[in-house]
Amino acid sequence: MNAIKKIRKHVTANPDSEESRTLLKLVLALESDEPFSLRSLYDLDLGVFDMAIDLLKDWRLDRYYTSKGQLLDLAQQIGKS
Repeated sequence: MNAIKKIRKHVTANPDSEESRTLLKLVLALESDEPFSLRSLYDLDLGVFDMAIDLLKDWRLDRYYTSKGQLLDLAQQIGKS
């Protein structure tokens, strides 16, 4: 399973966690080309940190991947809450 799908699954299962909010902020920053504090990644548990790093790799390679759009939609929906 690629990082985008793993993060979508994690966020769906834990929508109110601080880690999910950090991951969603990363997604929104990547999509909107806005600044993101790398410091917030260091506060993540190692497994979630690894997902974030893998997301950066996938995002760079798969700019038009369908799952990325689904994760972005989820980030925008939860980010408005």
